[in-house]
Amino acid sequence: MQSRLARISLVASLLATTTVLAAQDAPIVQPGAPGASARVLTAEEATRLAQVTYTPADVAFMQGMIVHHQQAVDMAALVAERTNNETIVALGGRIDASQKDEMKFMTEWLSGKGEPLEMAGMGHAHHHHGMKGMASPEQMAALAAANGTAFDRLFLELMIRHHDGALDMVRELHDQPGSAYDPVLFEFTNEVVTDQRAEIGRMNIALAGLSTDPRATLAPGFRDAGEAILNMRLVAALPKPAGFFDPANPAGLQPEKPKKDGAEAKPVKEGEEPPKPQFGDRGSLLSFAQTDMAFSGDLLVAGNYHGFNAYRLGEDGVPQLVSSVVCPGGQGDVSIVGNLLLMSVQDARARIDCGLQGVQGEVSAERFRGLRIFDISDVTRPRQVGLVQTCRGSHTHSVVSADNRRIVVYNSGTSFIRKEEELAGCINAVGDDRTALFSIDVIEIPVADPSKARIVDSPRVFASDNQIAGLWRGGDHGEGTQDTSRTDHCHDITVFPSKKIAAGACSGNGVIFDISNPLKPKRIDDVTDNGFAYWHSATFNNDGTKVLFTDEWGGGGRPRCQAGDPMNWGANAIYAIENGKLAFKSNYKIPAPQTDKENCVAHNGSIVPVPGRDIFVQAWYQGGISVIDFTDAANPFEIAYFDRGPVDKDQLVTGGYWSAYWYNGRIYATEITRGLDVFELTPSDHLTAEEIAGARAAVYPGALFNPQTQTQVTWPAEVVAAAEASRKGG
Repeated sequence: MQSRLARISLVASLLATTTVLAAQDAPIVQPGAPGASARVLTAEEATRLAQVTYTPADVAFMQGMIVHHQQAVDMAALVAERTNNETIVALGGRIDASQKDEMKFMTEWLSGKGEPLEMAGMGHAHHHHGMKGMASPEQMAALAAANGTAFDRLFLELMIRHHDGALDMVRELHDQPGSAYDPVLFEFTNEVVTDQRAEIGRMNIALAGLSTDPRATLAPGFRDAGEAILNMRLVAALPKPAGFFDPANPAGLQPEKPKKDGAEAKPVKEGEEPPKPQFGDRGSLLSFAQTDMAFSGDLLVAGNYHGFNAYRLGEDGVPQLVSSVVCPGGQGDVSIVGNLLLMSVQDARARIDCGLQGVQGEVSAERFRGLRIFDISDVTRPRQVGLVQTCRGSHTHSVVSADNRRIVVYNSGTSFIRKEEELAGCINAVGDDRTALFSIDVIEIPVADPSKARIVDSPRVFASDNQIAGLWRGGDHGEGTQDTSRTDHCHDITVFPSKKIAAGACSGNGVIFDISNPLKPKRIDDVTDNGFAYWHSATFNNDGTKVLFTDEWGGGGRPRCQAGDPMNWGANAIYAIENGKLAFKSNYKIPAPQTDKENCVAHNGSIVPVPGRDIFVQAWYQGGISVIDFTDAANPFEIAYFDRGPVDKDQLVTGGYWSAYWYNGRIYATEITRGLDVFELTPSDHLTAEEIAGARAAVYPGALFNPQTQTQVTWPAEVVAAAEASRKGG
């Protein structure tokens, strides 16, 4: 037996040796480009090519990051002689030490692998300012020439951008196949992300501290937050009604994660920051977020993810609650038409019967996603009288036309497409012409019998050159630009029936439509913007010659108004309509920096109808309320504001103002976590008493305001004359 095993072993050994020798004798060839000669490789060269411990992308990253870090060191070296701000001095010291330490690691990593330290054509002394986040030679010269507070501000602005660039470089590296395979390199890149994010947070706080705007440093608190107000008066602040908040957690805070059993808190060393509390990541079954509003006569209806609340407007415009309707499902945006209330519903947990228990499974006959219809002829006892199921739910809707016979509504669904097994015709495939993407819903509601409401068309309003996906396909617009969402839906469509036009904020594009035939909207023009992430909402001026679009960068739940954030991202874009085309004029973003605990971005607003001027009041989530003048579309400026501090000092809560609208002489604003606020404008250098009186005297057709249906207001002649005279000093 042993003899036999020995013979097998000897044969196997000889066969293996022969195979290796044969393999070594065979040529190893690397073909070139088409038409080029092949290259014969040595065994050593082939072996080296087969090594996958690191990639060319890893090498380029390390070489580039050395140069990137060197500029940060050069910037930090300017600190000592140009400022005595202790925060900036400490920051410069940390950056100098950390960047040099990381440069040493990167140099050793490259050297250990026999790779050059410098990119081809780039030495350490050459700052390639085209690299992400790098300051240009002109910016570096301006920094070197600055002193004191001017230096502090520019240093922080450039360094925040610089650190953001490093994060982008890591992100791009990780996107490359096979990159950062080396565990040591992967750990290093993750440490770069952690350290630079922490430093960005500290720098944003420092930069906000340089602001003289009182909104920049407001104290946090749910009911006791700091407040800042200019040229406005807070008339009333109403908390949410009973049943529309969790009594045990009225601010909607996430629960703190429990500490592990036996875990002891580590002592904090001098100069170190104490560990921050950690909170849960999952949302609860029920949400009580305040959303949009609609007005009819003295009736105000405030939508909520949990249903809606109806108020009568009393003395001084203060709302008095008359009923609360519990019907969960989000979004909760509302419109009023006669005795009917329409409400958008999007969440998968929403039920046909308004139940609170949610819906289980991907397919259910109990689920409702679409447009609810309520009879509010008795507003103290609203009744659900109709509903329209849609493939993507209803995020927002627009009342296009209404008479005694029918109501025509445009529905905008932004969520996922439900299963076709749940609702016939819901196809979720980009390449299928039947897809529920790339369209809007046209809904017809018979006034006499709303239960027969139905979708009558789903026009392909984004089509171009025989392709239904004819507009923005998603992605960025080049170096240093936003990553803009794909245009496969509209978030908001603001219709202006008397002008027969509509403006659509359609995820990746701003669009204007001809709605001469409400059932057949036609696209007139479309634009994109390299600073917009997500086209969110649109508002016309009173004569329909301008459109103000908003960008909801970060989806509304992120802190996008920090001191280091770009001023044209998460902002407004103001366009003129010239010969049927959209012509860009300017951007506007609130000037007050917010903290990393305040979700902030451009959101919903309305025209303040001052005769002869274009005034706009707008919600900015936890950035507060801002009133701007965009009469000169190229030069908008702020004339009034109100803001509170963060809802909580430790965690980012989605809160602040959802919508802010002018109605009958008051500004009404839904506060997502806190309730409903009422304001009035006060005379100032920017707005006269006569102009405010003119806005109060504005006549809205039908005494009606729906958020996405714009009407052209008029004024008594004597009111217009008085406002004009006041502007001339008369």
